[in-house]
Amino acid sequence: MKQVEVIKASNNLTNRVFSKTLDRLRVAAYCRVSTDSEDQLNSYKSQVQYYTDYIQEKKEWVLAGIYADEAITGTQTKNREDFQRLMNDCLNGDVDMIITKAISRFARNTLDTLKYVRMLKEKNIAVFFEDENINTLTMDGELLLVILSSVAQQEVENISSNVKKGLKMKMQRGELVGFQGCLGYDYHPDTKMITVNQEEAEIVRYIFNRYVEGMGCSVIGQELTRMGHKTKRGSVNWAETTIIGIIKNEKYKGDIRQGKTFTVDPISKRRLDNFGEQDQFYIHKNHEPIINDDLYDAAQQILARRSKARKIDNGKRDMYSRKYAFSSMLDCGFCGSNLSRRNWHSSSEYQKVIWQCIVNTKKGKRFCPDAKGIGEETIEQAFIESYRVLCNNNKDVIEELLQRIEKTLCSSNSTKKINHLEKEITALEHKRKKLVDMRLDDIIDIETYEEKYADINAALSKLAENKERIKNVASRELDVKQRIEVFRRVLEQNEVITEFDRVVFESIIEKVVVGGIDSNGEKDPAMLTFIYRTGFTNSVNGNDFKKGRRNAKVTPSESSGNKLCSNSTVEVSNSCSSYNPPTCGVRGFPVL
Repeated sequence: MKQVEVIKASNNLTNRVFSKTLDRLRVAAYCRVSTDSEDQLNSYKSQVQYYTDYIQEKKEWVLAGIYADEAITGTQTKNREDFQRLMNDCLNGDVDMIITKAISRFARNTLDTLKYVRMLKEKNIAVFFEDENINTLTMDGELLLVILSSVAQQEVENISSNVKKGLKMKMQRGELVGFQGCLGYDYHPDTKMITVNQEEAEIVRYIFNRYVEGMGCSVIGQELTRMGHKTKRGSVNWAETTIIGIIKNEKYKGDIRQGKTFTVDPISKRRLDNFGEQDQFYIHKNHEPIINDDLYDAAQQILARRSKARKIDNGKRDMYSRKYAFSSMLDCGFCGSNLSRRNWHSSSEYQKVIWQCIVNTKKGKRFCPDAKGIGEETIEQAFIESYRVLCNNNKDVIEELLQRIEKTLCSSNSTKKINHLEKEITALEHKRKKLVDMRLDDIIDIETYEEKYADINAALSKLAENKERIKNVASRELDVKQRIEVFRRVLEQNEVITEFDRVVFESIIEKVVVGGIDSNGEKDPAMLTFIYRTGFTNSVNGNDFKKGRRNAKVTPSESSGNKLCSNSTVEVSNSCSSYNPPTCGVRGFPVL
């Protein structure tokens, strides 16, 4: 039999990092409270004092430091500065043992608890939890740690659930939760009341009025920056997103919607916008409004229209909403940019709608100096004349024109597209139902479920928007087809329209070029070149269709029968017996 000699273990501990023997353990204490209430802060101070005295009483221990975080949650470690400092000191070999009151003080997240305990265990550093009487270097320490840390995490989830219920009850009672004030309002925490800040309220009214007038959020932000106004946070720079946030905010009409966001879980603390996953609470007439309901609703309609997905089927971006007949149809003949609609003298009797080059108005006249504004009625009357010439002089292209229009209308296959979208929606709804079943059967974890569920909901919302858009297109196509039949009969009968028709215009015109070079080689900002879908073009002089100024002086000869009529073409034909449609400036239809 072999002889075995037992070599007794030494009671002296060795720090393997620096390979030297330690006479006493360097013990650090970690303390934490999760809120900044008075009771919690008193508890925090008591913990610091307790561990200072406790460690100093032990002869075999030496105080390595007190690490303490106050008013910090334990569900995540990244925001706890002293906890991170403690871990760094441990890895640097400055601490041999950590003592803390309980697992919940160390961390309320099971994964974080195990991660740091195992990391310290590799360095032969113990963590001692007083309440549970667990030393992580003992054989059974980790098993108990897993069980008890899971209990601590469950406690957090239960507390979070109870807090959410309490907040919902407050919202149901109409109490404000989490509101800290916004531009135009001051919040008083002692009374939980909202009062109007008159100076800031003027800025809010300015934003809404300018937006309803047609200004974009970026332009409004630039105007406020130039005027030197400050945001609620004191910044003089107004971002576009800041303006959008103000326009969306229902508080400015006196209402409050609570529950706009929600926390996914208390561990990750990830917050998401509430698209219906959680209850929301809308309080009507909660406080004094800054703007009226009509102005707010008008702004929301504009915002919704501008926010619509602007894409067509081939993937290219579509132009803006086409609210007006000439939207995205007018090009500047000098710089090539679009023309935008403006309302001159909107608050007076001399109101006039004109279209101007965007480069000229947004960047400045020096970037497009030759472009001039042209009246909307001038363009309409010029089109009527151009159309009359088309009917009189180009009967051979009318049928080709109609065939091209009908072919374009029939090429969209709206019905097939709607059927295809409905099949995709049904498949995604089935997939969502299956995902819910998998979660109920605990086949997938909560994080994967929430991620996949959010992706499916986003895809369904996008498909629903596309379906609604195609339905609207199909409805417009049906209406246009019916009017095209009327249009065909009008063209075949060689009749001249007497008033502007948007459907006729959009059906046969590809675009209109405003401004160009006349026959003498000179720049003419009033030249209107109509480009038809068949490839024919026709240029007319816009000055021949301009209305007279309303405030122009009337001479005796004009008052006797030769005065300018400020009415539309139809009104002129009815009121002026000597009226003849102008034909000057017509250059025919040369083929491109």
